[in-house]
Amino acid sequence: MTSELTGYSFIGFSRGVGVESCGQSVNPATSEKIEPIYHSATPDEIATSMSLADSAFPVFSAMPGKSRAAFLRAIADRITDRLDQIAARGPLETGLPEARIRGESARTIGQLRLFAALIEEGSWVDARIEHAEPARQPLAKPDLRSMLQPLGPVAVFCASNFPLAYSVAGGDTASALAAGCPVVVIGHHSHMGVAEIVAQAVVQAARETGMPEGVFSMLYGGGRKVGTTVVKHPVTAAVGFTGSRAGGVALMEAAAARPCPIPVYAEMSAVNPIVILPGALGDEAKSVALAEAFFGSLTLGCGQFCTNPGLVFLPETGTEVFLTKLKSLVEAAGAGVMLNAGIARAYAEATASFASQPGVETLAHAKDAGGNTGAPLVLTVSAGQFAANPVLHGEMFGPACILVHGNPDETLSALAALEGQLTATVHGSEEEISANSAVVSRLRRISGRLIFNGFPTGVEVCSSMVHGGPFPATSDGRSTSVGSMAIFRFCRPVSWQNAPQSALPPELQDANPLGIRQQVGA
Repeated sequence: MTSELTGYSFIGFSRGVGVESCGQSVNPATSEKIEPIYHSATPDEIATSMSLADSAFPVFSAMPGKSRAAFLRAIADRITDRLDQIAARGPLETGLPEARIRGESARTIGQLRLFAALIEEGSWVDARIEHAEPARQPLAKPDLRSMLQPLGPVAVFCASNFPLAYSVAGGDTASALAAGCPVVVIGHHSHMGVAEIVAQAVVQAARETGMPEGVFSMLYGGGRKVGTTVVKHPVTAAVGFTGSRAGGVALMEAAAARPCPIPVYAEMSAVNPIVILPGALGDEAKSVALAEAFFGSLTLGCGQFCTNPGLVFLPETGTEVFLTKLKSLVEAAGAGVMLNAGIARAYAEATASFASQPGVETLAHAKDAGGNTGAPLVLTVSAGQFAANPVLHGEMFGPACILVHGNPDETLSALAALEGQLTATVHGSEEEISANSAVVSRLRRISGRLIFNGFPTGVEVCSSMVHGGPFPATSDGRSTSVGSMAIFRFCRPVSWQNAPQSALPPELQDANPLGIRQQVGA
């Protein structure tokens, strides 16, 4: 890999004595270190990237949507050019199969193109024009026009579990750039090589499309030092983060403690509860099929998706076939390679803690393979004991779940004890779902996406997707980090009163030269 230090981005730089080392990426399957050695951004380099972002903001934010759309499409094209490089490096750094890396690359490219189309069309700015009514009584009405405007430079933290879709050019970066905000990315230590490849693609795209210097930077060094410094920097206007609850809360506290607090959009923790009603287990074939589908969702990506289901509510009776099949699937499964040693260690500690809680029993456990692996695990507990024990409401990040048995009233009480979730799912017939409206209502209150007779893994990237939810699923349950609505995190409404035409943005001028749809009136 080449090292490069440019006005657009600090990427892959490798220096000598006196520069703090980030070390090397580590192959989680073999624990072998991978060349090259990366070094942490220095305070001067952080200051330079923030200064460049600050200088880029007035230029970049004033560009028409078509220009920014061309930039996003160029990023997609330059990532496409590097797919073979990414597919070769990704599995080495993450333990993920090449097919997953290629699939996630396609999703990343698709997200960039989605936002390009959105801002090229232009109506997302919600331009509103209300003409003056000077003769209105008892008070004259002024001319008022409003639209959304970008916030300013955005800090984006790469996720450990998505080396592409939630990383350098993932959804946070794509939506922030689409809104007109320069981006400063903090790379993740688990996949520094993939980060460098993608960052080079972004830099090349910025040059080809004439973007201002500072529109994009990437810094190595981790969240506690480099990342916190960026969040606290007065130039930073917002933060995008995908990671642990502890990490997200730390960033929220740092952002709130600034002289000028800024919003942090953090996706953090979810167990994605599933409620299975009796009708979904109506016969042997349905029970077996449901167990197989659930097992697939539980273990997808070794359980390291933010949407893997970690909690299932079952009826008191009629579950024998489902449990027997699920037990056989788990015990026959192999342990999977986890993304890094820290995640593997945290998974072992969490599953041990859950299994040791009062009333918890082990239904099935796959054979442990040692090393940086995670073996599927299914625990069981009664609804009453679950509701009374907050420890069991937390997340085991990996291929583990807890099954909760109870009658309808007990299940509803247990659901009331849950915190916010990214998703919630109900399995049952239409009649059963209608009869259990209290369950559906409760799940809707605590989740960002409500699923019926399906599973939460697999997040469609589209205009209607909500990938968010009440705390601690996210720091702000009014937002989504996936889909076109993600752009609204990085902008704010501004109103112009009695402004001359020359002082108005093109979208608000009477001639409307951009041809963008306007909303007229209240």
